[in-house]
Amino acid sequence: MADTKAPEPGIPVGGDAGPPSRALGALPPQQLLRGPLGLLLAAACGLFAAWHLYVLNIAPMETWAFRISHVAGALALGFVLSGPSMAPEDARFEGWPTRLLGLLGLALIAAAGGLLVYAAILLRGGMSAADLPGWILSYFGPLLAAGTLVAMVSSWIAPIHQQMIRTSDWALALASIIVAAFFLIALDTLGLRLRAGTPFADPSNSWAALVGVALIMELTRRLAGPPLVIIAAVFVAYAFLGPYLPGFLSHAGYTWGRFFSYIYTDNGILGPTTAVSSTYLMLFITFAAFLQVTKVGEYFVDFSFALVGRARGGPAKVAVFASGLMGTINGTSAGNVVATGSITIPLMKKVGYKPQTAAAIE
Repeated sequence: MADTKAPEPGIPVGGDAGPPSRALGALPPQQLLRGPLGLLLAAACGLFAAWHLYVLNIAPMETWAFRISHVAGALALGFVLSGPSMAPEDARFEGWPTRLLGLLGLALIAAAGGLLVYAAILLRGGMSAADLPGWILSYFGPLLAAGTLVAMVSSWIAPIHQQMIRTSDWALALASIIVAAFFLIALDTLGLRLRAGTPFADPSNSWAALVGVALIMELTRRLAGPPLVIIAAVFVAYAFLGPYLPGFLSHAGYTWGRFFSYIYTDNGILGPTTAVSSTYLMLFITFAAFLQVTKVGEYFVDFSFALVGRARGGPAKVAVFASGLMGTINGTSAGNVVATGSITIPLMKKVGYKPQTAAAIE
């Protein structure tokens, strides 16, 4: 008998078949979006890449603002384009409780966004940050954090729908945008640069940073699996567990507000890694995608096949030669994976290479 359970509220874009079952901790599949929503998100990805090209070549932005916007855009797109659930297929919950959980998370996050918009209107009208009604920022952080937590839990336990973006995914994307909006407003009005990491940092700064770190770790879990998240969580925990550790591992410890307000600066999340990602990698990946669409990447692969395709271990040698040729014009391993890896990695897997080995060779 066909399953008659209604899917969680979202925006369907064609088809109703779900993905196959996966083991606990397995990497989630990407969304298979089609129809108007698929085209809309493709356009959003194109605009995101075009915005980087515009800022890096025509109209530069202030460094912190650019990196904050880069992280926000990547998070928002990542949440709506990646499969979210981490529970086994037979352990997921359906029905109204899960649906209401996603809607509750979205409502709490939207309420936090409304408070931020109200504060921005007051600031734009000439009011200083010190004169803002205290309840605005005091409620903003807890509402945002609570809504993000509820949305994450909803996304973990709800069924996967590869051809639908669920309410919890929209909520997490909205939370990413609100975190960035807060930091862009706080750069000057709340003295974020000078107060971050000090006892004078505004509590709402720490709340926004806490949510930002949680969102980054959640998207990392979706796209790269639990190991990276576990490593990051250990180092975050070390900042608070220092007073209880023995010997050289011991330190005085940090308050949560001071730690998280400092970690979301150019000494942490907005530091060298984000600098490279927002400048070099975005340009080269965009360039590699252009070469792929124009079939230049296929030329490199075909040329490599002609040279070493019949040799022992041919697909791996093709990957090396094609990546070398592509590297002469784009200079980045990430760009190579986009341009030639989309062809050579499946080819290596087809002839028996392990997925990890194929990726490492490419």
